[in-house]
Amino acid sequence: MKTQVSGWAVVQEEPSGCGIAACANLAQICYAEAKQLANSLGIFAEDKTLWSETCHVRQLLSALHISVSDKQTTFVSWDRLPDRALIALKWHREQGKPFWHWAVFMRDGDNAVVIDSARRLKSPIRTDFGRMKPKWFIEVK
Repeated sequence: MKTQVSGWAVVQEEPSGCGIAACANLAQICYAEAKQLANSLGIFAEDKTLWSETCHVRQLLSALHISVSDKQTTFVSWDRLPDRALIALKWHREQGKPFWHWAVFMRDGDNAVVIDSARRLKSPIRTDFGRMKPKWFIEVK
C-alpha cells in the first residue's frame, strides 16, 4: 500500500508526552505549542492520567477546535477505522488501571498511516499495521 502524508509528524519530547504529541499531530502544530496550551489547561505530560484516561486529550483537542466522538470504539480491523482516529496502542494494566500509548491513524483514499510519536522509532510514520495492536479508537470528526 503506497502511503502519502503531508510530511507533518510530531515526535514527543518527553517520555510520557504521547497524548500531547497526538493532539499536536492532529492540529499540525509543533510539540512545544501543544504542550504550552496543555499546560495552560492544567494538563501535564508527567500526569499518568494523560495516558490512562481520555478526558485530558479530549480537553486539549477541544481547545484546538478538533471535534472527536464522545465514545471509545473497540478496534476490529484497520479497514473499519474512520479516516482519522486516535488509537490506543500498547494497552495494558498497571495495578488494575488501564494504560496505553496514544497514536493517530489517518487515511486518504487507499493510503493509510499511523503517526506514532514514540522517540524510539526510526520514523514516526508507520505502515507496519500487522505489528500494531490497537485496543480501541476515538473517531476524529
